[in-house]
Amino acid sequence: MGKILVGLVLAGLVYLWWRRRAASASAMRVPEARTLLGVGEGASEDDIRAAHRRLIAKVHPDAGGSAGLATRVNAARDALIAELKRKPRLP
Repeated sequence: MGKILVGLVLAGLVYLWWRRRAASASAMRVPEARTLLGVGEGASEDDIRAAHRRLIAKVHPDAGGSAGLATRVNAARDALIAELKRKPRLP
């Protein structure tokens, strides 16, 4: 019984490690996201969303673009907005 329990715990830890590793590998880096959306370092959330809307209108699969590129544009928007929420706001 003890060996089964240790095996299950070990399998759970390996699963959590693998899941975290896969999530971090697919996340887009902030400089790459800024370049893709064409926004500067001081861009506000509204600027990021406007750039995303302009670009996604061109690359969305319904507009003749590719699903892969639309996914990258969405990931860029998500990365930049998450970065804004992590940074402390200055008065």
